[in-house]
Amino acid sequence: MKGACLCGSVTFKIEEPIRNLYQCHCSLCRKATGAAANAATFVQRAAFHWLSGEGLITSYKRKSGFRSDFCSICGSPVPNNVSNSSMVWIPAGLLEEPVASQVSVHLHTRSAAPWERESAECIRLEGGADSLASLNNLL
Repeated sequence: MKGACLCGSVTFKIEEPIRNLYQCHCSLCRKATGAAANAATFVQRAAFHWLSGEGLITSYKRKSGFRSDFCSICGSPVPNNVSNSSMVWIPAGLLEEPVASQVSVHLHTRSAAPWERESAECIRLEGGADSLASLNNLL
């Protein structure tokens, strides 16, 4: 399985199956991603290999230990070693091939953003030009 950041400068490969995905809804993950939740997985460090761009990675670490690594060109979150473990954290959105696994755990749901929940009137658009036109009509 290969993965890459938004601009394609930071690339990596994983040599083990993706077993589980999780979504973290804490405020730090929301701020790091700009999204309602951070979707990710963990793999063994021995199964993870950088292909390019490792020198382009910038790290931000809070006093609490929270860490965010990202591509210094496009800002995409990128994999990082999990402190005091043999695991690497992998943002699921960087994976370039379909993943058979599904989200198996939602973390920190008590601190999820109140706007994250769908209303009964929530509209789902599949994508493509028709969806964009529909979205423009809604705005």
